[in-house]
Amino acid sequence: MSADLIELMSEAFADRVAEAASCVVSLGVSHWQRSGILWRPDLVVTSEQLLGERAEFTVSHGEATTVAKLAGRDPGTNVALLRLDTPLLGVLPESAPLPRVGSLALVMGADAAGAPTCRRAMLHAVGPAWHSQAGGRIDALLRLDVRLGADEGGPVLSPGGKLLGMSTAGPPRRTLVIPTATIERVLPALLADGHVARGWLGVGLQPVAVPDSMRTMVSCKSGMMVVSLADDAPAAHAGVLQGDILLDVDGTPARRARTLAAVLGPERIGQTVALRLLRAGELRTLNVLITARPVR
Repeated sequence: MSADLIELMSEAFADRVAEAASCVVSLGVSHWQRSGILWRPDLVVTSEQLLGERAEFTVSHGEATTVAKLAGRDPGTNVALLRLDTPLLGVLPESAPLPRVGSLALVMGADAAGAPTCRRAMLHAVGPAWHSQAGGRIDALLRLDVRLGADEGGPVLSPGGKLLGMSTAGPPRRTLVIPTATIERVLPALLADGHVARGWLGVGLQPVAVPDSMRTMVSCKSGMMVVSLADDAPAAHAGVLQGDILLDVDGTPARRARTLAAVLGPERIGQTVALRLLRAGELRTLNVLITARPVR
């Protein structure tokens, strides 16, 4: 690559960052500083896992400083919404198409004074929609090859300056992008109710192996043992007991909590699902009416 081409690419990246700088804010979170996206003049989107138990934050944006209060949070998608006391001026970039593995990305954030920061990244992995361990549906897997610091919660841009989504730190120390489509999907519920309603069974589960002598009868090798039951929860009302081994939910094998979360999305609230389980060596099926998970 020639020096002239490198210079042109460098200038192009700098231009994209300058164009998007107005949508980046700095958040004062306890003794730490993190970043957010000015989604609307009065609303900031950031990484939910950063906020702890606080409900009020200092927001810096260029030379302007204001206070933001928590408007809603969704641990399932790791999206939090803050409402600003004083609106700020900014332009949100238009949404980017789904990138390919190997595509470059610009990870933006803000320093403590609210000035924009940026680092270059590459799409290490791109995949289909997936469910987090907390039960949220993420519209695409977008994993970057960088580690985050104060820029967590800020915007991630395509090289052309379009918005891929919000950066967040995922396990184990991986950097993920929560896609723009996911943020747009959960924001109406956060604005209306402060949370995203999801279905639940109200059970604590532990993966276990099905005894060899019963595998032919139940047609599977593993399940999840019920180790705890929440009071007044759907599973308890349906007659589920501690020690039951859950085999599947409406035909979906019960092998991982994340798999079950996919079965118990918001659309299942008010519906009945069939639990196939093993109890004291006997195969049973219980019908459970799914209700909304209580708000923490």
